[in-house]
Amino acid sequence: MTPTIALPPGEKVIASFHADKAAYWRDHAWIAAAAMAAGMAILWAVGNPHVWTGAVGGLAAVAVRAFYLASDEVRGRWDLTDRRLLGPQGRAVRLGEIAKVRTLGSAVQIVTHTGDKHLLKYQADRDATKARIERAIAGGTR
Repeated sequence: MTPTIALPPGEKVIASFHADKAAYWRDHAWIAAAAMAAGMAILWAVGNPHVWTGAVGGLAAVAVRAFYLASDEVRGRWDLTDRRLLGPQGRAVRLGEIAKVRTLGSAVQIVTHTGDKHLLKYQADRDATKARIERAIAGGTR
């Protein structure tokens, strides 16, 4: 879950963005609350007398997913170089290809001019991450 692309001579890592464990669990708590409410609303709408089971089901579904993926997701890291943004699984985006930088929950979304989208998930300070990437883009780097 870390960048594996080798840097060519002269390219330097200027910042690294690590997934934050607290942000991971906070996001999943919000998702669980929404799933619990949705489950209860659906059961109420169809007339089920055991509406509370929707909360149990929503919580269980999100909890299983959260615990199953936690070990991989919290090891995620993106590296910002003076030329590119490098991510897990061979992701690499030249700074000049980035059209938009947005926030979404605790994540920062990168959108390229061709429409490719990448998420820097579970950032402790998503606004600082976004600002750092935008400064690198504006800095005239390649």
